[in-house]
Parts: sequence; C-alpha cells; structure tokens
Amino acid sequence: MRLAGLLLLALAAGLGLRLGWGEPLGAALFRLDPGLLNMAQAGIQRRLAPWLWDDVLLPVLEQPSWLVPAVLGALLLLAAALRRRRA
Repeated sequence: MRLAGLLLLALAAGLGLRLGWGEPLGAALFRLDPGLLNMAQAGIQRRLAPWLWDDVLLPVLEQPSWLVPAVLGALLLLAAALRRRRA
C-alpha cells in the first residue's frame, strides 16, 4: 500500500511537470484517447446512474491532471501509516 502511494505521488509529479500544472484531467485523457470519455459517459449514464457522471465524475475530470493521483497517493500513504500504528 505504501509503495502504491509513493508511485501515485510520483505519477502526479510527472503529470504536473509534463502536462503543466493546470491542465484538466479530462483534457489529458481526451488527448490520450478521444473516444474514451464519450464511451465512459454513455456507459455510466445508461447502465449505472446519470447523477454519477454529472455529480461525481465530471467534477473530477475538471480538476488538474496531477491532483487525482496525488490525492489517491496521499490517502494510501495515510492508510499505510495508520495501519502500521495499529499493528
């Protein structure tokens, strides 16, 4: 868990340096695979729930590309530290 957290933080730093600190995650994903977001939106809205795309995923896609892996990495490191403290 700790290694995954460190890798996600390294990925966040790499994305920030490579893509620029302000580019949204959705724009970066669109550059990698233009059809991915359309397919994901259609599948989520039709098969899961429309509110999931509009209220949860769309705000995530509007965040800077480095922020999502940085938050996930920090949460994994925090969980690993709390787990180690209890043991």
